[in-house]
Amino acid sequence: MKNITIYLVFIGCLLAGSVNSIAQETKSLSDVEENQILDQVVAVVGSNVILKSEIETQYLQYRMQGFIEGSRESLKCEILKDLIFQNLLLNQADVDSIVVAESSVDQELDRRFRYFISQFGSKEKLEEYYGKSVDEFKEEMRDVVKNQLLQSNVQGEIVKNVGITPKEVKAYYKEIHYDSLPLINAEYYVAELVREPVISEAQKLEVKERLLGFRGRILKGESFATLAILYSEDPGSAKKGGELGMYGRGELYPEFEDVAFTLKDGEISGIVETEAGFHLIQMIENQKEFVNVRHILIKPKVSPVQLQNTVSYLDSIYNLIQKGTYTFDDAVKMFSDNPNRLAGGYLINPQTGSNVFQAEDLDPKVFYTVDKLKVGDVSKPVSFTTDKNKEAFRLLKLVKKTEPHKANIDSDYDKIYEIALKKKHQKILDEWVIIHAKDAYIRVVDNYSGCDFYSQILNKKN
Repeated sequence: MKNITIYLVFIGCLLAGSVNSIAQETKSLSDVEENQILDQVVAVVGSNVILKSEIETQYLQYRMQGFIEGSRESLKCEILKDLIFQNLLLNQADVDSIVVAESSVDQELDRRFRYFISQFGSKEKLEEYYGKSVDEFKEEMRDVVKNQLLQSNVQGEIVKNVGITPKEVKAYYKEIHYDSLPLINAEYYVAELVREPVISEAQKLEVKERLLGFRGRILKGESFATLAILYSEDPGSAKKGGELGMYGRGELYPEFEDVAFTLKDGEISGIVETEAGFHLIQMIENQKEFVNVRHILIKPKVSPVQLQNTVSYLDSIYNLIQKGTYTFDDAVKMFSDNPNRLAGGYLINPQTGSNVFQAEDLDPKVFYTVDKLKVGDVSKPVSFTTDKNKEAFRLLKLVKKTEPHKANIDSDYDKIYEIALKKKHQKILDEWVIIHAKDAYIRVVDNYSGCDFYSQILNKKN
């Protein structure tokens, strides 16, 4: 269950806007019994409380995802067990003075949102669907993700020296009844050759002239915020008059920061070019290490002719590959615009960091393209939106595909190794919980005191 909890919590935060906040003050168990609580405290772990709403929210998420095994009560006990485990890890982080750098939190937030943006097709579509900006989502998620990273670090410390030998892996495999062997779904290995349409200098000049027109109107007395609402192409900030909120150094585009941190209160910048497009910036508040600015973003548009030229260019590369003039790998190195060309153009699964995808992990457009290919075949040009929200085209190659099958020790040793290692780790973690529970104040209200794991903890502590 622990492998899906973090993912579901993150999904739940997107669906609900944010997770339920922890009680505004720590309550003792006597407070719980006297009903002087917020949102019905179900359990107390050290200085942390677990709320009924947390259990109910996760229970609903499991139902939505189809993770329903056993009775309603047993599943809720498992959820509570996992929450107690997470809070014990946080307690241990305090004891061991384990900290997580804010830069690590930022990187993890960026990684997760890259995945969710890819599922929606663009940042704008995600923001439009939920009615809030990615930056607002990240701020709401920051504490959740920070705690998850702390928990992961502590958990890693607990099992870091626990390995498994090939002999143990084979013994584990022999113990599994055939019907209990995991089903390995079809897996895809896909590579790409990317071309992005070239934006002409004439189109860039048109955008610059438009922004200069806005700048002139602002200097004559028009409201920067009003023009941002009307014309800025950054949907997250446009509805707030272009205001970004407080940002520190290293959090924005370098070219944007170089200008923003030099502006005085109310000052309007010249035109600033970044990967996102062209900006006008107005300083709201400068605290030296942090700034709050407004901006108007205009993105140069790619003309239909340039789009067609890009498709034609890829068509010519496709034909050269089919004739054998270039291998796909050589063509990727020579012609692809994506930095992954140095690694063969392989797509990276954002959930695992590997080159392996199951069908549900692939972008639907990618799946429907490669699923029609034979292994080794290359597709015709396919349109897509890059992670920088730019329109582009690519050739896709189905490098490898495995068919669904029962896991076996010969072809799936790595997967069986991982399963066996996780089982061994889980045993160590379960023992760690029982041992360390005696060092932490843990109480559960009557409705959940019958959960088997809690009885184990009580017996150990007594």
